[in-house]
Amino acid sequence: MSFAGKTVLITGAAGGFGAAAAKQFSAAGAKLVLGDISSDGLGAGLSGDVATLVGDVSDPAYSAALVKLALDRFGSLDIAINNAGIVHTPAKVPNLTEAECRRVVDVNLLGVFWAMQAQLPTMETQFAETGEACAIVNIASVAGLGGAPWLSIYGASKHGVVGLTRAAALEYARKGIRVNAICPSFAATSMAGDAVDDPEIEAHMTRGVPMRRLATVDEVVQAILWAADPANSFMTGQNIAIDGGLGAL
Repeated sequence: MSFAGKTVLITGAAGGFGAAAAKQFSAAGAKLVLGDISSDGLGAGLSGDVATLVGDVSDPAYSAALVKLALDRFGSLDIAINNAGIVHTPAKVPNLTEAECRRVVDVNLLGVFWAMQAQLPTMETQFAETGEACAIVNIASVAGLGGAPWLSIYGASKHGVVGLTRAAALEYARKGIRVNAICPSFAATSMAGDAVDDPEIEAHMTRGVPMRRLATVDEVVQAILWAADPANSFMTGQNIAIDGGLGAL
């Protein structure tokens, strides 16, 4: 895959899927606009055209600022990877706090909504002027495709991302913008906590996964790049499970 000359915006880019995707896009020739709530690791190890901006995706002004940064620095916005997200402490529905619920929804669901609200008009105008198609890839979760016991509000927020993805894809199908979502199961990132280093915890977390393991970060990132690839030009409105066979059960 080549992304030479493309401007790629990635949120949650200081670690996990976001940081790994930034490296892969950069290696494939892309210009990068990277955002995260933390500056630690943001843009680390990257060369070439990279612009960074620290902020909170729950603030709509931040999404607008990221798009402006892309246009000011590179003159275009071709691909957006809306990756920033958080998870809450596992608990049954009655035991989740109001503050925790609101924060998860603000970041995971509204964060994607504000991002697309800023990205879509710019991409629509760009396509009208240049004829070059654009792509948005939202990072959802298998928790957005089925029930997620003890992760109810996280799952609900990711169900929302799935719904937003479908709606935006339909609204912009004739406007040169493809919108898809990647839905990973547990992967070897900080969200998996101790499972990354403890085989017993990993076995417990993946007992329902036919492959009986966590996804690697690179496995998920390859799906992100494939969904964003301009050559993948007829796929839109899809929510693609990267789940080791879980969805086949």
